[in-house]
Amino acid sequence: MTVTIALAGDTMLGRGVAEALGHRRPPPLFTPAVHQAVAAADLFLLNLECCVSDRGEPVDVPGKPFFFRAPPRAAGVLADLGVDTVFLANNHALDHGPDALLDTIAHLARAGIGSVGAGASAAAARAPLLLEAGGLRLGVLAVTDHPAEYAAGADRPGVAYADLRQAQAPRWLTDSIGALSEQADLVLVSVHWGPNMTPRPVPHVRRAAAELTAAGADLVVGHSAHVFHGFTRQVLFDLGDFVDDYAVHPALRNDLGLLWLVTLDRSGVRHTEAVPIALDYCHTRLADRAEYAWTADRLTRACAELGTRVVDDGDRLTVRWPHRTARAS
Repeated sequence: MTVTIALAGDTMLGRGVAEALGHRRPPPLFTPAVHQAVAAADLFLLNLECCVSDRGEPVDVPGKPFFFRAPPRAAGVLADLGVDTVFLANNHALDHGPDALLDTIAHLARAGIGSVGAGASAAAARAPLLLEAGGLRLGVLAVTDHPAEYAAGADRPGVAYADLRQAQAPRWLTDSIGALSEQADLVLVSVHWGPNMTPRPVPHVRRAAAELTAAGADLVVGHSAHVFHGFTRQVLFDLGDFVDDYAVHPALRNDLGLLWLVTLDRSGVRHTEAVPIALDYCHTRLADRAEYAWTADRLTRACAELGTRVVDDGDRLTVRWPHRTARAS
């Protein structure tokens, strides 16, 4: 039994994207080829880097320059793309306050999309989500290492905040991963970690990744840098961006990204594929030949630093991992 999970990074549907969605007949955010690539998976999960609501005002957080809010119809756009679950543990989920965060969860649920990593209380934000596909049970947790101001409290809506810059990951997080591994065949942990616009994972991210896999995570998926990083069998350090209206860094090229397809069985990850994509203003398509070549070169070099050898299959970048014994269920 296997399950193939499509994964996409930071998905920002506010600001310019929200303006596009506000049109009577909004232009498509994704090309048919992107839809087709996603359709090959059993599940599709992504990091939703905004709230979805028509309520609230920008929160007062010192030094915070950007606040992202998408209209309620954005939930339907994600559903039409085939999104099953979104990660809400990040630094934009609470941008317009607690009512907008709770609206986000409700709008997504009405569109048939699950969410994890945020909620009406700390217990709700930290709660895992159990999904089933391919005859396997997938347990999903989501946390963020910034900002502390967005952390959910006992009776305060917010996100699942985990201070990963300390010497050790919080005990509640590693314990939660261990407990979830007893309930599910596979455990996926989403982490919004590290600073923006870095070409490779920073030291605290690499240290935390090792702790999370040791605790029982079969796959750790990271995001926050806005550019993709190299990966190992169990850790996709940064998924990169998926759709947005962001300015483009001339060297790091955050307008070139990857759509990820990861196939797992009970033993863990068996096959990792990365499909090069290009982010135009509020619109995402498959990369053209020159963009593909740039992306392939950068990913190959980034993976080599981590000991991973990537194969170019012509339309995607692939690693087929050697078989290993399944863990006991």
